Amino acid sequence: MRSPAAWWNDPWRPPRVLLGVTLAYLVWSLTPVLIAVIFSFNDGKSRTVWQGFSTRWYFGDPVKSVWHDAALHTALLQTLKLGVIATAITVPLGVMFAIGIDRWRGRLPSGANMLMLVSFVLPEVLLAVALLFVVTTLPLPVGLGTGAQVLGLVTYQIAYPAVLVRTRLATIGAQYEEAATDLGASPLVALRRVTLPMLFPAIFASAILVFADVIDDFVLVRYLSGSSSTEPVSVKIYNTARAAPTPALNALATLLLFAALLAITVGYLIYRRMTRGDNTAAGGIAAFAGEA
Repeated sequence: MRSPAAWWNDPWRPPRVLLGVTLAYLVWSLTPVLIAVIFSFNDGKSRTVWQGFSTRWYFGDPVKSVWHDAALHTALLQTLKLGVIATAITVPLGVMFAIGIDRWRGRLPSGANMLMLVSFVLPEVLLAVALLFVVTTLPLPVGLGTGAQVLGLVTYQIAYPAVLVRTRLATIGAQYEEAATDLGASPLVALRRVTLPMLFPAIFASAILVFADVIDDFVLVRYLSGSSSTEPVSVKIYNTARAAPTPALNALATLLLFAALLAITVGYLIYRRMTRGDNTAAGGIAAFAGEA
């Protein structure tokens, strides 16, 4: 094993400045998260003064712990409900959007592709304000609450599965579907039995990404929540932190953090296993960037 001095003097190691910036960024980003997780196990009510290790705020306190507080239960259930519903709607729509852009030619698909790319740089607060105006002004069957939140999340998240699936389409090409049609399959049968199974890794990765992003969203769900019963965890933490917060909020945020990390890790491992040996990450992204 090389000594630190030998590694430092190695001309082939990463540049010192870039390494320093990377480490500083990681420390700056992870330190507040680690502090919040640590104080979720604090025995006292303080979120800044350590008073001993305890699981009081997870299930020990008979009133204010995550396990016993009905308001925290409502926020957690609302978060999971939004994640499941928004993912179930966003991913199929994104898949159809990606296939349509990839298969069609002309100005309409090109414009839709540009609109999809613009959504990545569109400020989320601008979309939230616009949707709030639409929902409260126009005579729509959807009012503030879960319906409006799902509508906003689907609108904001649909670009992610569209990009991932289109990347996969650019990687596998159209030759398999053309071979299926040459053997007598109709376009719909070829799509269902050939293309969609090959798109499954990207579809699965899209679902994990959308779900993890939805349960962490704040701006859209904050603007479009109608009452306290439709406030997810992120909004509940924000509202309670302005009053008299307890480490129970840290505990709730910690549980949500580990749920998101678990979903992303499992999705990444399954995606890597499904795409082993086909070089999807490099070829697909490069092909997509070239076409876009």
